[in-house]
Amino acid sequence: MLPVDKLEHLTRRYGELDDLLCQPSVLSDRNQSSKLNRERAELEPLVGQFARYREVEKNLRENEEALSDPELRELAQGEIPTLLAERTALEQAIQLMLLPTDPNDKKNTILEIRSGEGGEEAALFAADLFRMYARFAETQKWTIEVLNLSESATGGYKECIALVIGKDVYSMLRFEGGVHRVQRVPATETQGRIHTSTATVAVLPEAEDVDVQIEEKDLEISIAASGGPGGQGVNTTNSAVQILHKPTGMIVKCQDERSQLKNKAKAMKVLKSRLLDIEREKQDAAVSAERRSMVSTGERSQKIRTYNYPQNRVSDHRIKVTLNKLDRIIEGDLSELIMSLRTYRQAELLHAAGVTTAMPGYGSGDDD
Repeated sequence: MLPVDKLEHLTRRYGELDDLLCQPSVLSDRNQSSKLNRERAELEPLVGQFARYREVEKNLRENEEALSDPELRELAQGEIPTLLAERTALEQAIQLMLLPTDPNDKKNTILEIRSGEGGEEAALFAADLFRMYARFAETQKWTIEVLNLSESATGGYKECIALVIGKDVYSMLRFEGGVHRVQRVPATETQGRIHTSTATVAVLPEAEDVDVQIEEKDLEISIAASGGPGGQGVNTTNSAVQILHKPTGMIVKCQDERSQLKNKAKAMKVLKSRLLDIEREKQDAAVSAERRSMVSTGERSQKIRTYNYPQNRVSDHRIKVTLNKLDRIIEGDLSELIMSLRTYRQAELLHAAGVTTAMPGYGSGDDD
């Protein structure tokens, strides 16, 4: 059953917003006008679906009454199944819209990728993962700004930290955090043996100043010459910035820019996002085990996905999805995987809210 009282209240609020946005005092206040427009835009899809739901309910009642009329019975019998199906679909859509949203969903995202077990092959895999996300970002019209990059001797990435900017970035990438495993024959392998390597991915919502307050006395900032590939100018300029957050012992280093100020700003951005993530993890830990989503935990120690090159197969172990199109996925075709994860998460939230719905059906994803 839909919470009709709540939906009617939201519909009234939508009407109030229309009236407010026509008032001169609101139109002349850019901040208030922007805030009310955002609220109206968020309510509009829900109000529209509820209006259609009430219209379908009205049509159903009229058709049920028409069953007693010999002249209208056949027409009513033909329309009722279609209306019932539409009502069910509308109920499910409205229930999803009423689910609580994560305030971080619309934020930009700090994406951190690090090589794991496997030496140089792991670093090459980490670079492949970054390119995969960069190409997916292109399809979404997002932009990526590299904050820090540490390359390996063979051109792989020991660590890559980037800011992803765009619409609904965190809501799309939030389930990518964890251990990614690759099974393939490395370029350096002379006997054709398949090796297993790993890389870790962390997905952090970009922290705003209002989210995290950092005291200057808690920071220890040091400057050094940038290291690694990048040419003579990079290696001889004292532009690398390292920030130690003394209360947590967390260290962030940025050396991608030739300017100390730019590197410090980037390092602070990463530090704030990591501190925000720590607070979020503390909140998640307080949630009871039965209500904590298997998908949403995103623990970095958790093996979430395997990329099997010999069989052109990608398996997500959390939702047991296997797709035989690794060649396309590694080139940035992540839409199907991301949609499956989001759908599974929505079904879990509905179940936790006491709404009965069919969970999505998935195949086996337990490849070893």
